[in-house]
Amino acid sequence: MAKKNKTNKSIEANDETKGISKIKMFFYWFIIPLLFTLLLLLVIAQIANINVFEKAKEITGFSEEQVLTDDKKTDVLEEKVVSLQAEIQEKEAQIDKVQTELDNSATEKEALLIEQERLLDEIAKLTRDQESAKRDYEEIVSTFEKMSAKTAAPVITKMSDAEALRILTSLKPDTVASIYEKMTPEDAAKYTELMTKQ
Repeated sequence: MAKKNKTNKSIEANDETKGISKIKMFFYWFIIPLLFTLLLLLVIAQIANINVFEKAKEITGFSEEQVLTDDKKTDVLEEKVVSLQAEIQEKEAQIDKVQTELDNSATEKEALLIEQERLLDEIAKLTRDQESAKRDYEEIVSTFEKMSAKTAAPVITKMSDAEALRILTSLKPDTVASIYEKMTPEDAAKYTELMTKQ
């Protein structure tokens, strides 16, 4: 068993040395010659007055002007962002104003609906009162129709001209003629004149 452990350890050690030797080989055969070649090319370029860094910028298309224009673009974009934020705030203010107007309109509409209901109730009440007054008036006219002319004439002369005229125009012509007969000529003439003016 002890021999197997030693054998396993020696195999592992050999594997590790093979891995390390491969890395060393890679450095010796590839990296070091590459670095040496690059150094040699830089020295030759320096002797030939060639600025390698400028040439690299030309080849890659990277320049200070681009950096400046990129900065300008950034400034322009920042200005655009600021103007758009200002526009957003303005639009939000307009939205708030419109919302306030809508709320006011809704409140005003509710007030108008309440007023409309009140007016409709008042109209209904007035209609009922008018119908009641009409029934009462029709009863009064009916009463005058049933009264004798001798009794009706003094009552009509005691009324206001408007009320008397209203009743006289509602009575039958025969009834009006008999009431006129029982009035004084002055009163009969007055009521006849009022009726013709109507």
